[in-house]
Amino acid sequence: MLAKEIMNKIVTAATRKTNGRDLSVKLLSGMYSGLPVVDRGKVVGVVTEFDLLKAVKEGKDLQKILADDIMTKDPICVEEDTHIDEIIRIMTEKKIIRVPVVRKGSLIGVISRCDILNSLIQPEFVTFYGD
Repeated sequence: MLAKEIMNKIVTAATRKTNGRDLSVKLLSGMYSGLPVVDRGKVVGVVTEFDLLKAVKEGKDLQKILADDIMTKDPICVEEDTHIDEIIRIMTEKKIIRVPVVRKGSLIGVISRCDILNSLIQPEFVTFYGD
């Protein structure tokens, strides 16, 4: 199975100029633990809850800091044809929750650990309809 077969194709990404408050609001929605940061479609970083917590710990104002100030630069990404075994290896070795999927550096999707697990399970349920 390849990245392009299991990735989420609808992706929310931040720009370099997204401020810390807006990043926090998006992460607090519960749907994300981190967001790719893009510049003209190219993935240039990732901002996670940990990045925001570090900024707060350092006394930074979430209204004033930008994604560009706190993002992890040179993020780990996978190409759309990366095999699931390689993605699992990367996630477990690097202890990351999700990876952006790119085509020639441009963001086309995201894969989370849940996406991988969901693609691997075969539910053992059968539905019966009574008379």
